[in-house]
Amino acid sequence: MGGGETMSDRMNESLIAAARDAAKTAYAPYSDYSVGAALRFADGAIVTGTNVENASYGLSLCAETLAVAKALAEGRRGGLEAVAVVGPADKGDGPPITPCGRCRQVLNEIAQLGATDPAILCVGAHEVLELRLSALLPHGFGPAHLD
Repeated sequence: MGGGETMSDRMNESLIAAARDAAKTAYAPYSDYSVGAALRFADGAIVTGTNVENASYGLSLCAETLAVAKALAEGRRGGLEAVAVVGPADKGDGPPITPCGRCRQVLNEIAQLGATDPAILCVGAHEVLELRLSALLPHGFGPAHLD
């Protein structure tokens, strides 16, 4: 792997590209802020989601929540390794975006099913901030508390 690029770098770039593709199909007529999310699992599978807004704002779905719902509907119950979250490509010099509080909790649920602490790639116009879910949601409550 020449140029200092690692397998992890390539995997992250692929995950970010999947999130960018997902953002292109967002339904965001009210905020005009398209978001895409991509989840990577231990088996290499990538599941994507995009925000879906509703005239009744409280019924809107975030990209991360939709991706987790799709993953769970496919029967995935663990193995979450990484998540990429991207905002709209046409919104200028935007800083990296992070999952909202609700999405952090939803991501925590699927992560705890597999006892993982996934990397969260928060993508901005010029930088990618990589954090662990536990840093974004310290002391998260979830299925691990049911034991």
